[in-house]
Amino acid sequence: MAARIKKDDMVEVISGDHRGARGKVLRVLTDQDRVVIEGVNMVYRHVRKSRKNPQGGRIQKEAPIHASNVMPVDPKTGRATRVRFDVRRDATGRVISKRRMSVGGTELSEVTRADRSKKSKSEAR
Repeated sequence: MAARIKKDDMVEVISGDHRGARGKVLRVLTDQDRVVIEGVNMVYRHVRKSRKNPQGGRIQKEAPIHASNVMPVDPKTGRATRVRFDVRRDATGRVISKRRMSVGGTELSEVTRADRSKKSKSEAR
């Protein structure tokens, strides 16, 4: 599966008990197709007394969610959006589908306009 979600991305949960919740991706578990999101899907872990935890007891921590249940958030509109992969000269990688803007912030419309103008000039010859 392609890495449409990466560490430190802002994502929104689109299905399940935590639908609508947003948070930053803390870890991506690629072998299991799961992601750990900050403050979402909190579970209790019962820990025994140890040097690391001298008190013992219950610790609350984030549990992973399947990657298909989350979508990256578009920083401009603030809504969850689909992401696809595009390969161009200078801008390659994840692209927000509706706005043709890379997730990193590079504008792809200028590159595609330049490609189209070159194609139209070559077809005119």
